[in-house]
Amino acid sequence: MTELDGRPVDLASLQKLALVGYGHFTSMRIDDLRVRGLTLHLERLVRDCKIVFGEDLSPERVLDHVRRAVNGMKRSMVARVTVFDPGLDMGRPADNGQPGILVTIRSAGAIPPPPLRVQPIQYERDLPQVKHIGLFGALHGRRQAQLAGADDALFHSTDGIISEGGTWNVGFILNGQVVWPEADVLPGVTMALLQQSAHQHVIRPVSLDEARAAEAAFATNTTIGVRAISVIGDTELAADHPLLRELQEAYLADEGELL
Repeated sequence: MTELDGRPVDLASLQKLALVGYGHFTSMRIDDLRVRGLTLHLERLVRDCKIVFGEDLSPERVLDHVRRAVNGMKRSMVARVTVFDPGLDMGRPADNGQPGILVTIRSAGAIPPPPLRVQPIQYERDLPQVKHIGLFGALHGRRQAQLAGADDALFHSTDGIISEGGTWNVGFILNGQVVWPEADVLPGVTMALLQQSAHQHVIRPVSLDEARAAEAAFATNTTIGVRAISVIGDTELAADHPLLRELQEAYLADEGELL
């Protein structure tokens, strides 16, 4: 299912999206017509549209298009909402346009998926506060990690400070606390939901050496929930730490907001 502004998308619009590659998005997991962090997803789209296009995006308009695409189906799925301007000229990106709303639907897998093996890769995203569609650097890092035998990349700065993963936030359990890296990272919805839980959360810089010495580590995003990280580089970590299980249970206990 792929619709642009509530209508079947035409090839010319998709070519513009592919060839110009300027826009932003959010992906929301829908289970039984409920979305964990739905309000946060909508706030992200509104905030990012102002940054990327200088336009006010109506959250009601977004919801209308997502509901139309979902069409009452109660299976588990992921709806990706991409905001881009089908009329954007690469030579004149500052010209005011009319961003459209592209909604794509795909099936969602069970959560949490099996533990993740990650390879440290030096990389820092462009405009990290925006969930934009410029994924070349992140996917290139993921490719490098997979060629090294891992599942995904764990990004760090030139001085070895951890930031995030390929398409996910990362957290660590250090000295019995949930620690999130203080760095320029995408403000993830799942991360925000977990930080609202009753557990003690700390945000501070985390070095690569400290990450390898963690009691446990995990990746978070809307599709995978809270996924254990079992290997960083050549260092094995516990994938069944009690606090990690508590975070997974807390996330699954969140019924979400009705779409």
